[in-house]
Amino acid sequence: MTAMYLNKEFGMPYVSTTPMGAVDMAECIRQIKKSLDILAAPILSSKRVDYESYIDGQTRFVSQAAWFSRSIDCQNFTGKETVVFGDATHAASITKILAREMGIRVSCTGTYCKHDAEWFKEQIKDFCDEMIITDDHAEVGDIIARVEPSAIFGTQMERHIGKRLEIPCGVISAPAHIQNFSLGYRPFLGYEGTNQIADLVYNSFALGMEDHLLEIFCGHDTKEIMTKSLSTDISPIWDPESRQELGKIPRFVRDEVKRNTEKFARRKGILNVTVEVMHAAKEALS
Repeated sequence: MTAMYLNKEFGMPYVSTTPMGAVDMAECIRQIKKSLDILAAPILSSKRVDYESYIDGQTRFVSQAAWFSRSIDCQNFTGKETVVFGDATHAASITKILAREMGIRVSCTGTYCKHDAEWFKEQIKDFCDEMIITDDHAEVGDIIARVEPSAIFGTQMERHIGKRLEIPCGVISAPAHIQNFSLGYRPFLGYEGTNQIADLVYNSFALGMEDHLLEIFCGHDTKEIMTKSLSTDISPIWDPESRQELGKIPRFVRDEVKRNTEKFARRKGILNVTVEVMHAAKEALS
């Protein structure tokens, strides 16, 4: 709003694109070039600086995000579901990066910045399945429990929700924990920021491997297998045979199998999970 006021009253140009992600970073530089060309026109009427070579060099040699998006590691994430929530700027930018640059499905994205609702809707309208504007973290928790995404990108509140549901979460926005503020240089903006975001996305999806290592080295695999949900829906009941069958599945994929089976049961209106239901859920997802 301040930039719009200064432009209206004093003719001061401004750039409205957040320089986060390779695509919007390039667009931001082009907007800067356009403004500079207008301001410098009286002085440099015959000379214009070409920024495209800079954009190309930074995209190919400084940012590794373009390479990562074509790698087998990122392609393995194609079609996986995510939920994004945070302040309007970060949530909108991360949503566009996931959907447009990495091919990852954003099932729901939202913000607690109600005053930026219209801007937020305009930014993400073509990049997600569902949108939410709320400052009620319990409502966000219910959506996460319903969608059961492979990963969450949100605030420290969503990180706590993800921990309860055993879904990995990458923190992208305040409120955040002190551990999210490292002493090293880890920007979100600019071409170096694209590398940090790619690392965050990859590490968030790959967190399940930690449980796999714990199982190998006799970690916390003795706890009772139980259904976890924040939603108000009644969860299906597992019979003894299905619980035993679930216990045979390796720890690092067990929680995902459990969530997918329960999601299948709820969709079919099944109240009791049996071994047959587990096999039917597996066939439905194959």
